[in-house]
Amino acid sequence: MKRFFISIALLLPCVLSSSSFAQSNFPLLKGPYMGQKTPGLVAQPFAPGVISKDGWEIEGVFAPGMKEFYYTTRAADGKKIIVIGFRQQDDVWKKYLQFPRNGEVTFSPDGTRMYMADGYKDRLNDGWSERNTLGPMFDREDRGIMRLSASAKETYVHDDYKGGDVLRISTLENGKRTEPQLMSDNFNTGEWTAHPFIAPDESYLIWDSERPEGFGGSDLYISFRQDDATWGPAINMGESVNSDKWDAYASVTPDGKYILFNRGIDDNGNIDIYWVDAQIIETLRPKS
Repeated sequence: MKRFFISIALLLPCVLSSSSFAQSNFPLLKGPYMGQKTPGLVAQPFAPGVISKDGWEIEGVFAPGMKEFYYTTRAADGKKIIVIGFRQQDDVWKKYLQFPRNGEVTFSPDGTRMYMADGYKDRLNDGWSERNTLGPMFDREDRGIMRLSASAKETYVHDDYKGGDVLRISTLENGKRTEPQLMSDNFNTGEWTAHPFIAPDESYLIWDSERPEGFGGSDLYISFRQDDATWGPAINMGESVNSDKWDAYASVTPDGKYILFNRGIDDNGNIDIYWVDAQIIETLRPKS
């Protein structure tokens, strides 16, 4: 599977689920991480039967503060693509927001900005502003951005499917935004290269790509920042994370503890959200 993919019915017998997203049909979830049992060093479905169920569930991400969770799915009509937001209120997770998808949702490390491809929303009181454009460097006809990821220094890394399925990087220099530059072949090798996630401190970058040495379909790769500020080699994140199917769209939870990503389940367009302990990153980090 290439850019999009979709999920398996891992329904828990004790959990209510529905094609409707009405709160009355949503199970009572309490506690951290949407009330889910956390995974170890082998990837597991996230919220099976609740979020990851029969259908198309992608781009799961927690907002900084870990009190909000967002994911993308199809609306009840099976056509519209929507983002659904949940918020933890009095320890209970409740749906509070739904809007049409216009780019993959990511967040600034301080949680004040929601990025969506070449646009963004700023946090306003208890909600979000209208979507604004990032400007002509990003909002242009010859660029195709699915995900833009930002570091604490406001370095932007984004994919570009119109430019040949590549990753580009843009930094702030003396307060001015630089034109996004093509990243090296370390990143832009293989097919379907996309969906970058840069660590808030810029110590690593995760993305997905289909390469001959992979496990099958797109795999997740990681590169670590070197002492000389260059990027190290692309490292396949291994069989504890990747499968013989399509694995993509990784992001690390704002508390740094878990990696959320998507996995294609079958050839019928089913995708689930998976997660794994972020300690896997340290097992992959080259020893100096």
